Amino acid sequence: MTKVLVVFYSMYGHVFQMAEAIAKGARQVPDTEVTIYQVPELIPADKLEASGAQGARDKFGHIPIADPAILGEADAIIFGTPTRFGNMCAQMRNFLDQTAQLWLSGGLVGKVGSVFASTASQHGGQETTITSFHTTLFHHGMIVVGVPYSEPLLLNMKEISGGTPYGATTLADADGSRQPSKNELAIARFQGQHVAGIAAKLK
Repeated sequence: MTKVLVVFYSMYGHVFQMAEAIAKGARQVPDTEVTIYQVPELIPADKLEASGAQGARDKFGHIPIADPAILGEADAIIFGTPTRFGNMCAQMRNFLDQTAQLWLSGGLVGKVGSVFASTASQHGGQETTITSFHTTLFHHGMIVVGVPYSEPLLLNMKEISGGTPYGATTLADADGSRQPSKNELAIARFQGQHVAGIAAKLK
């Protein structure tokens, strides 16, 4: 059995929707167990309420909170994060900063790692967020996997769409009103399936 973890942070629900699509794709690979986790919130509840995010977060409140130690149990880990000024969000950075014991023990060496993301705009740092995230995965000795152009939806020029060879992405708009498109969700499903398939072959 290949074990895949999808570990995400989502403020308004966009990354959560992508995480569900990633998981759906991974489950298409036979003998694959997929579990979704979210990382802990750092923003005070009153600030979340004022931002209008609390209602959206209630929709995925049932998703368990990840403990860094669980990462060592996986064959593949697919991380999801919104972009903050071209980088991963503080919540995800804080979570990864707690993986020092895994790094010291080599607990993630040889495991498959992959990343997906969300930004407010087309040029809001989707690629820099994912590629800078990769640095942490390389330090852990992970095998980094993206989204190859064997997924033709990456070449869709008929609409505004996220989706990069580094990982699936979505565009949320500055006010969070835009939801992940069919094209973006399909790329996410492909990424999940692709990562799980590689992990199964390696295992």
